[in-house]
Amino acid sequence: MIDSRVKFRHLQTFVEVARQKSVMKAAELLHVSQPAVTKTIRELEQVLGVNVFERDGRGIKITRYGEVFLRHAGAALTALRQGLDSVSQEQFADAPPIRIGALPTVSSRIMPRAMELFLKEKTWSRVKIVTGENAVLLEQLRVGDLDIVVGRLAGAENMAGFSFEHLYSEQVVFAVRAGHPLLDGRQSLFAGFGNYTVLMPTRGSIIRPVVENFLIANGVSSLPNQIETVSDSFGRAFLRASDAIWIISNGVVAGDVADGRLALLPVDTGETKGPVGLTMRADAVPSLPQSILMQTIREAAGEASL
Repeated sequence: MIDSRVKFRHLQTFVEVARQKSVMKAAELLHVSQPAVTKTIRELEQVLGVNVFERDGRGIKITRYGEVFLRHAGAALTALRQGLDSVSQEQFADAPPIRIGALPTVSSRIMPRAMELFLKEKTWSRVKIVTGENAVLLEQLRVGDLDIVVGRLAGAENMAGFSFEHLYSEQVVFAVRAGHPLLDGRQSLFAGFGNYTVLMPTRGSIIRPVVENFLIANGVSSLPNQIETVSDSFGRAFLRASDAIWIISNGVVAGDVADGRLALLPVDTGETKGPVGLTMRADAVPSLPQSILMQTIREAAGEASL
């Protein structure tokens, strides 16, 4: 039986503090005072009988009990939002949006075709697509801000409470502008990396460790001139204006390579392949529009991998 002492404000405050990892930031977003947030968290901890947060230097971090409760609290808030939205909607056009998180490679390669197929189904559902790093998207999924994430399979330690459906595998490539000096085959590729600016995935991105291990295995222990970015628009613009090397997932630049605007260095990166798929909360039950959208994503992924 649900403890009647747990109120909506307890769940909302707890999830926001967990997401922001800060009482001050949570208070600002909830438009309440910091003491009010602290009091609400203490009330929740009294009901649960355990601490859900603990001090971590000058900040706070969630405890293992808090991690367990977060999975259920986020799902409960999402279900409540959906229920309230469903009651208040009078037309299909006003239905709550389906919130999709997608890696940059998925946003450019898969989602346009998936949306084209989805719109033909005439569900009249709105779709919100958020692009970002895998870790950020999974955190938003965990707290209920996203319904589905289309991205790489995260490590086992980050997949608790999630289900994953494999769609296809994708590898990292080394992209350059057409006519780049390294394309003529007269230089040793990896030996010459130090002479060029290298665009690297950010340290928070899921492919960063894969890229670092691949470079080390090929004798590249350091890159003196590098830029960390997950911006595909910056990467394209910078490559066209320079001799930089862009280390990125193949799907991001596949269209540019096909159009001849960019080229790939002849590097065998088969060992960098990783699974890309649909991630959802394990306890989530997809609505009919969500199920239809997931099917169109599957179809678009199948077409792209042919």
